[in-house]
Amino acid sequence: MPRFSIIIPCFQAEATLGRTLESLQAQSCPDWEALCIDDGSTDGTRALLEAAAARDPRLRVIRNIGKGPSAARNLGAFLAEGEILAFCDADDLWSSDKLAHLRTAFADPDCAGAFGRVAFFREEPADARSISTLPEGPLTIAMLLGENPVCTMSNIALRRPVFLASGGLDPAMVHNEDLDWLIRLVGEGASLRPLNAVLVWYRASPLGLSADLEAMARGRAQALASAARYGFSPDAGAEAVHLRYLARRALRVGRGDATALKLAVRGLRQAPRSFLLPAHRGCATLAAAVLAPVLPPVLRRTLFTR
Repeated sequence: MPRFSIIIPCFQAEATLGRTLESLQAQSCPDWEALCIDDGSTDGTRALLEAAAARDPRLRVIRNIGKGPSAARNLGAFLAEGEILAFCDADDLWSSDKLAHLRTAFADPDCAGAFGRVAFFREEPADARSISTLPEGPLTIAMLLGENPVCTMSNIALRRPVFLASGGLDPAMVHNEDLDWLIRLVGEGASLRPLNAVLVWYRASPLGLSADLEAMARGRAQALASAARYGFSPDAGAEAVHLRYLARRALRVGRGDATALKLAVRGLRQAPRSFLLPAHRGCATLAAAVLAPVLPPVLRRTLFTR
């Protein structure tokens, strides 16, 4: 039985999936299986997966047509044989020592889950200029109501019984389903710990789901409803931090219109101090939002760290 089960939702991922699988096969800790859940791809994804599985028996290919990424993750968790579940999207990359870091973290039986830092890139990981920050302690709902430090499902690993007890992700949600799930996990007492190392390279795409800022805001409403069930609601400071995050996301994915500025103005109205501090994030975001329409796209995307 493998120590880790890696769950990869796959849909039309031919262009990026090969490098994702290579980053898994480069792990210094080889004690893993990968469940690749194909959602009915019509490009070369299925053929790529079958060829890779023929070369590496740790790869398992599973069909789950038309159900979406949340259903794929839930199915993978149900079928997994490993004690620890680690999620990875089909266009992201892992550092070669990610599983080694997780192995050390989960040696503590009180650790229910763990996450690290995320580097954001567009073409090559070496070009990443934006890296996520970490909280000082375990994840809390209050943290999640501002700027989610986990950032992406590719950055979370947890014990399989903890995932199953959570009920999994909501397949009906298209945006912020990970936020909603994390809120429920933490609300039920799971200790999700930060690891101070870059463990994931996240491929930022102006055409991806995470670029649909308006839909992300709608999905957040459902996540806030989950938080309210545990007695939490965002204060003005948390709303300002979240709006700053959306403004930075608008800049990162290359939105050159007034989107970032509108979000920044809303954040400033909520809580100016929370939006502007720390200055290298808040003030820089505001300046970039003002200048975005005239800045070259490459400069807009690379000026800031998370």
